[in-house]
Amino acid sequence: MTREHPPAEAFFLDAAPGTRFCLYHAPHADRRPAGAFLYVHPFGDEMNKSRRMAALQARAFAAMGFGVLQIDLFGCGDSSGEFADARWDIWKHDLAVAREWLEERTSGPIGLWSLRLGALLALDFAGDPESAIGRIVLWQPVISGASFLTQFLRMRLAGEMLAGDAEKPAGTQAMRDALAAGETLEVAGYELAPDLAAAIDRLSAADLATTKCPVHWFEIVPEAGRSMPPAAARTADAWVRGGADLRVRTVPGPQFWATQEISECPGLVAATVEPFCEAAP
Repeated sequence: MTREHPPAEAFFLDAAPGTRFCLYHAPHADRRPAGAFLYVHPFGDEMNKSRRMAALQARAFAAMGFGVLQIDLFGCGDSSGEFADARWDIWKHDLAVAREWLEERTSGPIGLWSLRLGALLALDFAGDPESAIGRIVLWQPVISGASFLTQFLRMRLAGEMLAGDAEKPAGTQAMRDALAAGETLEVAGYELAPDLAAAIDRLSAADLATTKCPVHWFEIVPEAGRSMPPAAARTADAWVRGGADLRVRTVPGPQFWATQEISECPGLVAATVEPFCEAAP
C-alpha cells in the first residue's frame, strides 16, 4: 500500500442484532480533518460490483481530509445475519449506529454518500428528525422503489427462462402476489423477504427530498453531453421547486454497478471530490 493510500481499518461494529463489518479510511495525517462520510451501499449484487469504485472514492475522500466509514448492512457482505432476515428499519438503525461511531471519532460535519437503492436509504435516514447530516452525495439514485423491485424480480424471471423450465415462468405480478401473501422469494441468489420488498415498493425519490443540507446528485450517462433520464430530471426539478439545495452533475462512464466485469469510472471520482475542495484545505 502506498503512502498516498494507507490501509483502511477493518473491524466489526456492534449493532444489534449481531455485528456489522466495517472499513474505516482515516483522514490523511497531512490534511486537516474536514468531516466524514458514511457510505450507504447498493442492493444485492450491485454492492459487490461496486466495491472497487467505493474503495477508490473512499481513498479520494480520505486524501482530502475526510474520514470515511464503509459498513456492510445487516444480512449483507460480511456482516451478521442472512439476507432473508434483512429489513429496511434494521438498515436504518445500522446507519444510526455507524453515524454515532463517526461522531465519536471525527470532527466536522458527517455526510452520507450513497449509490443506487442506497441513495433512497440515505435520504430516508436523513429525513428522520434525529438524523444530523451535513451533506449528502447521491450516485445514480433509484427514482422509484416500485420500478426497482420490478426490475429485480425480472432477474428471477430471466433465470427461469434460461433454465428452460417446463412450466411457464411466473410473471412479476405473480411474484408480487406471492410476496404480498407472505412468501419469501429467491431472486438471483438472494432470499427476498415480503417485509423488505414492501418497504422498497413504497419508496419514491420524489417523496424523500430534504432541505436540511446540500445534496450533490451525480448521474452516469453513456456519453458526454447526454442529459439525465426524464424521470430523474423531473424528480430533480421537483426537489429544487420544493426548496432543496440540490446540485446535479452528469458524468459519462459505465454503469459499474451492473457491468459483467468489475469496471471503474474515474471521472465520477474526480467529479465527486470537486465540490468539497474548499472544505478540505
